[in-house]
Amino acid sequence: MSVPIVRTLAELRATVAGWRREGAKVAVVPTMGALHEGHLSLVRAALAKADRVIVTLFVNPKQFNSAADLAAYPRTEREDAAKLGPVGAHVLYAPNAEEIYSEGFATTVSVSGVSEGLCGAFRQGHFDGMATVVAKLFLQTGADVALFGEKDYQQLHVVKRMARDLDIPIEVIGCPTVREADGLAMSSRNVRLSEAERVVASKLPQILFATAERLSSGDPVAPTLEEAKGAILAAGFREVEYLELRGADDLSPLNRLDRPARLLVAAWLGDTRLIDNVEVSAVRSS
Repeated sequence: MSVPIVRTLAELRATVAGWRREGAKVAVVPTMGALHEGHLSLVRAALAKADRVIVTLFVNPKQFNSAADLAAYPRTEREDAAKLGPVGAHVLYAPNAEEIYSEGFATTVSVSGVSEGLCGAFRQGHFDGMATVVAKLFLQTGADVALFGEKDYQQLHVVKRMARDLDIPIEVIGCPTVREADGLAMSSRNVRLSEAERVVASKLPQILFATAERLSSGDPVAPTLEEAKGAILAAGFREVEYLELRGADDLSPLNRLDRPARLLVAAWLGDTRLIDNVEVSAVRSS
């Protein structure tokens, strides 16, 4: 059974107002659709935190860097709604662009600091577009809690900073990355990989986890990362945009592993850009 679909802000707010009269706590899971098990895991986590769960579906044009990438993004609303019913979501909010960006829309939410470097260096304007639409979705849903996957680790930091700085009364929670059986992080973009590329893609998490283990064992950061970049290219990727060690709490660059960290990567496989990250524990004492 598919989840009910709401398309207008007026209908959404009327629905949420009814829940509030019942004393319900509300969670939101923002998505751009093409749902997979990673998204569904966020819905399950949301149900553990709240009485009602809204999943949003909006392919946000303001966070794409090219018209071709926007056009190629998978759109599977009917299938998405069918997947959400069995896991217990209560509403799928699927507004059109005019409902989000009304005529004359002229406001941009920009978060400095945590948005700089990494994906921010290669996708100009992406985080501004993302922060703007997420701020609107937080305000439109009036949710108490929002859940995001840690696969988009920099995005998670940007959203947390934005909500804190703007005093939006919502708790932002990051949930662990969900992976395929071979370790590849689940992503809506994975469907764009050819069969041969899909085999190569599984090498990326293997290299990441092995590199994280080396760093935790005390191997020097710079040469270890250079070797890992070489391994990614040797595996069949055509370009490594970045492979960096950052502080887990603030995304500051680390030249030495002296606190909990994240190893983050973006790499191109054919025409598909894949991102991933893994935890790196502080250097273990011998």
